[in-house]
Amino acid sequence: MITSREIEDRFEEAALTLKRLPNPAGSGARGYGRSWPDYIHEAKHAYDSAPSRMRVIPNPREIQRMEEALEWLALISGETEQHAADNRRIVWMRAEGYRWRQVCIQIGCVRSTAWRRWTAALITIANRLNKKHKSRPAHSTTKSAGDKQAANRDEAGAKGPL
Repeated sequence: MITSREIEDRFEEAALTLKRLPNPAGSGARGYGRSWPDYIHEAKHAYDSAPSRMRVIPNPREIQRMEEALEWLALISGETEQHAADNRRIVWMRAEGYRWRQVCIQIGCVRSTAWRRWTAALITIANRLNKKHKSRPAHSTTKSAGDKQAANRDEAGAKGPL
C-alpha cells in the first residue's frame, strides 16, 4: 500500500533525476543565429579556467522510476482543466524544492489553499495507485489439469525403470 509520503518522496527523486540528466549546450531547439562555434581570439581563453563539476548521470532504473512518477501527474484532477494543471504544477514545484511562497506566487493562491491542494493531489495519486494495485488479478496457486498431468509424467520419468 502506497502512502502520500512515499508519493512525495518519489516526486522529489524524479525531480532530482530530471535535473541530473545530461543536457549539453546546443541540444535544445535552435532559434535564429549562426551554427558556427565561437572563435577564440587569444590562447588564454582557449581553456576554461573555471573548475569543472563532476556530474553523476542517472542510471536506467532511476530514469524509469522518474518516468513512472511523471506519469502519476496525469492522475491529478481538478474542478476544471486549469485547476488540474495548477494542482500538477504545485506538486511538481514542491518536488523541485520551491518554497510555499514561490508556489503561491506562481499559482496565485494563499498558502493554506496551495497546501490543501498539494495534499489532496498526493492522496488522490496514492488512492488511485492503490486501487489499481488491488484490481490486478492475483496469480493463482492452484494447478490446472494439464499441469497435474505434466507433473505426474515428470515424477514417473524421474523414477526411471526399476
